[in-house]
Amino acid sequence: MKKIYIFLACLWAITSQAQNFGSPAMRKLQMAEFAIANLYVDKVDENKLVEEAIIKMLAQLDPHSTYSNAEEVKKMNEPLQGNFEGIGVQFQMIEDTLLVVQPVSNGPSEKVGILAGDRIIAVNDTAIAGVKMSTEDIMSRLRGPKGSKVNLTILRREVNDPLLFTVKRDKIPILSLDAAYMIEPKTGYIRINRFGATTAEEFLKAMKELQSKGMKDLILDLQGNGGGYLNAAIDLANEFLGEKELIVYTEGRTAQRSEFFAKGTGNFRKGRLVVLVDEYSASASEIVTGAIQDWDRGVVVGRRSFGKGLVQRPIDLPDGSMIRLTIARYYTPAGRCIQKPYDSTADTKLSGRNSDSENNQKKYNQDLIDRFNRGELMNADSIHFPDSLKCQTKKLGRTVYGGGGIMPDYFVPIDTTLYTDYHRNLVAKGVIIKLTMKYIEKHRKELLNKYKKFETFNEKFEVDDELLKTMREMADQEKIEFNEEQYNKALPLIKTQLKALIARDLWDMNEYFQVMNKTNKSVERALEILSSKEYEQMLK
Repeated sequence: MKKIYIFLACLWAITSQAQNFGSPAMRKLQMAEFAIANLYVDKVDENKLVEEAIIKMLAQLDPHSTYSNAEEVKKMNEPLQGNFEGIGVQFQMIEDTLLVVQPVSNGPSEKVGILAGDRIIAVNDTAIAGVKMSTEDIMSRLRGPKGSKVNLTILRREVNDPLLFTVKRDKIPILSLDAAYMIEPKTGYIRINRFGATTAEEFLKAMKELQSKGMKDLILDLQGNGGGYLNAAIDLANEFLGEKELIVYTEGRTAQRSEFFAKGTGNFRKGRLVVLVDEYSASASEIVTGAIQDWDRGVVVGRRSFGKGLVQRPIDLPDGSMIRLTIARYYTPAGRCIQKPYDSTADTKLSGRNSDSENNQKKYNQDLIDRFNRGELMNADSIHFPDSLKCQTKKLGRTVYGGGGIMPDYFVPIDTTLYTDYHRNLVAKGVIIKLTMKYIEKHRKELLNKYKKFETFNEKFEVDDELLKTMREMADQEKIEFNEEQYNKALPLIKTQLKALIARDLWDMNEYFQVMNKTNKSVERALEILSSKEYEQMLK
């Protein structure tokens, strides 16, 4: 009888607590959690229970409504905020040793004398070399609050004894721009890797420098750009559009329509503009691309973009974790919905069954593989849009389509001619990277003495047979089976990648892309369009 009274008392407590919540569904959820926490036969981890419940609930909604714990939130925000606090080095892990690729210019490590090619073997007397420590653990030791100090033990080539450095940590910038250079006498090239807090500022600075060098036309490379902040996309689009031209609008069930317009203060509202996109260009990239295409401001080259057009509102939770909840959809100026379908009915109705949501998520994640299998990445004729998704551009009335992603004006098939299993294995097992780092470590001074400027290196440096022989020996050590036909097929790409990585390690990412873009078919097509009458024919 006593047990029955205890159970009834607990049940009454649960019911009383639940009265504080509004909807029956909310009361039901709280009663279930309270019952499990207080009556279940074994002790439960209540925080984990709640986390799992949140994750399961969000999985019923759409692919972009997500939960992140406090640590994940911090890691997710760093690239978009534009900086982190640390020692300021680019590095690669080579055989369990941290090898400095480049110290960040004017950063804390460069200021104390750390050089490219140095090996960091200990942090605050804790060995990090030869101990199979994860990259994440190493980074956690190197990073720390601005102003704090860290002691580094370093091995330097041609110096017998280890060197000791004390580095005072500082804010380290994370740049949004990978490259900005004059690709032709009157044509500039700018590549943006993400839309973060400093993107618009970085872009404006780079654009003005290129304009001072005579830039009249611009190739804006958003290939592989997965998006970021909406405000950064709006600020970038403003550089190209006229006053009061709509950039994007958002609308949802409870979120009223919000419209975002160009101010007409941009610095590149007149010159010819080509935007490069591919199947990995998403979200903020699609907002910028859609606005440029809808206003007939420039031409789009590449392949259909990813199709991420859902607006997430971050909801901070008390323990530092976060829910990113979808509250609206993005629409281009012509009224196109950017978001591709994400369930079997192309609808947002909830089925209430886990299997349905899991199948929909799996199908959504496999979309790019499905595009490849359908031939969409190789042939524009494999892409079909229903007439119901047809829209007209704002100035010229050209036909464009909604229904997921931005379809380019000029299609460029994915280049499969140079890719082979042998090459993929070289990359996957790190042979290309390791070979480059070892080569640079051995020949850095010699290369810098021979090639005082990148332009000389770009013109005259060739990957020789000796370097290729070393690569094949390293491949054998990694048990990568040699295939002569595949090797010869991939050789032009292998040579370009090696040369680009050497350029990156001697200079920076800007020089890396100057080498790699020589084999980028979308870049080649953009230059063809600008040098012929195709641009004017499309936008006459």
